[in-house]
Amino acid sequence: MAIEESGPGAQNSPYQLRRKTLLPKRTAAASATGASTSSTEAFGHRAKRARVSGKSLDLPAAPAEQYLQQKLPDEVVLKIFSYLLEQDLCQAACVCKRFSQLANDPILWKRLYMEVFEYTRPMMHPEPGRFYQVIPEEHEHPNPWKESFQQLYKGAHVKPGFAEHFYSNPGRYKGRENMLYYDTIEDALGGVQEAHFDGLIFVHSGIYTDEWIYIESPITMIGAAPGKVADKVVIENTRDSTFVFMEGSEDLYVGYMTIKFNPDDKSAQHHNAHHCLEITVNCSPNIDHCIIRSTCTVGSAVCVSGQGACPTIKHCNISDCENVGLYITDHAQGIYEDNEISNNALAGIWVKNHGNPIIRRNHIHHGRDVGVFTFDHGMGYFENCNIHRNRIAGFEVKAYANPTVVRCEIHHGQTGGIYVHEKGRGQFIENKIYANNFAGVWITSNSDPTIRANAIFNGNQGGVYIFGDGRGLIESNDIYGNALAGIQIRTNSCPIVRHNKIHDGQHGGIYVVRKQPDLSYNDIYNHMYSGVQIR
Repeated sequence: MAIEESGPGAQNSPYQLRRKTLLPKRTAAASATGASTSSTEAFGHRAKRARVSGKSLDLPAAPAEQYLQQKLPDEVVLKIFSYLLEQDLCQAACVCKRFSQLANDPILWKRLYMEVFEYTRPMMHPEPGRFYQVIPEEHEHPNPWKESFQQLYKGAHVKPGFAEHFYSNPGRYKGRENMLYYDTIEDALGGVQEAHFDGLIFVHSGIYTDEWIYIESPITMIGAAPGKVADKVVIENTRDSTFVFMEGSEDLYVGYMTIKFNPDDKSAQHHNAHHCLEITVNCSPNIDHCIIRSTCTVGSAVCVSGQGACPTIKHCNISDCENVGLYITDHAQGIYEDNEISNNALAGIWVKNHGNPIIRRNHIHHGRDVGVFTFDHGMGYFENCNIHRNRIAGFEVKAYANPTVVRCEIHHGQTGGIYVHEKGRGQFIENKIYANNFAGVWITSNSDPTIRANAIFNGNQGGVYIFGDGRGLIESNDIYGNALAGIQIRTNSCPIVRHNKIHDGQHGGIYVVRKQPDLSYNDIYNHMYSGVQIR
């Protein structure tokens, strides 16, 4: 006869498992014939398995096991599990279906996760070079804390002062023997060189000052802190470049931290070679979700220089720097997407000497100089950028520079929108150029850009101003609502102006002084003064 359950809720436990029938106890008659009954059998404990047709019969769990697995309240089991570390918790999940459900409780894993990694939202790492935080309640995985723990488990940790505590308490951290802790970033990088771990480094909350961080291997380094991670992990240098990436650092990743160059003597000439990030020849690091600041007045915050220098910089904030924000030169390339670049003392971006970056969806604004400056044969492809409220032009092109600027918004410049001068070139296509204090487009001094299919409107002066031997192709633009002439051509300038729609200006349509250019096939209408005026 099977043992009956007792106790409250025994008949309708929500964790009822399939019952295993106990073998029948020996009868009193059997005892009388001399057969003995062991004490184990007498208390219903597991008996030897009987063999039937060569197959063993499953025996029931002992009463204590039944109680633990089936009847102990969830709250009590969860309280017990809360004292386990991750490896023991995973082993407990293998005991039975109920334990598996309870051991995967997100609250348990959140506690373990925050103890190790500090993040207050799970940091997902589905593939090399990709990290992002998720809102647990909205994530597709039922337990993103555990999922992220598994993805990040093999990393080493830089946590000043914790390494000694960790290694002197092996009992407290049993099961975490494979985790490595370091006091400094330099020590962690040394561990990578000595092959102590694979190269994933978590830099925990704190300010790390004047460490020598020269990287020439494909490591991954990411900030680890609660709340806004990058605000809590600060790496700064006062004497040398904060990070230097050298040949061999292909596919390297640095993310979620603040990187500063903050020299004591901010104008010392030798600091013109020092930067927050220095990216040299033949390396292609990934820089992601970083805050980049430099108080040095003689060197840029980010310098990308040399053949084969090809970083990917995304979701970074390069602002409040006392020189140039981002400087790309000497045949360097790279991809720069979704960055915030603002309030820099010189240009937000410089491109020089055959630098040829791809720059997409950057927000470049409130600069104390020009927004983007390309010069000395600088190139680049700029797409869908929002460039506004810079003190000088939004975009400046000079000295044989030849950028391609497509579908950007260039507006509310304190002087002009686009300024092309001293033999500058460039292709400006399908942009919105509006509400600038001076002309939307300035072309002068033997410059020869292509201005095609743009909307140039609501300027506080003219739409397009060509003067001082300026040239160029002004074609298929929609020019309207400007305070002065839609197109003004002066002083020996001779552009090609065709197929434009010039309308609704507060002054004339086209105003020409001294030399009449080709004005074929333009649609000019609805101006306060004459459509075309030639003097």
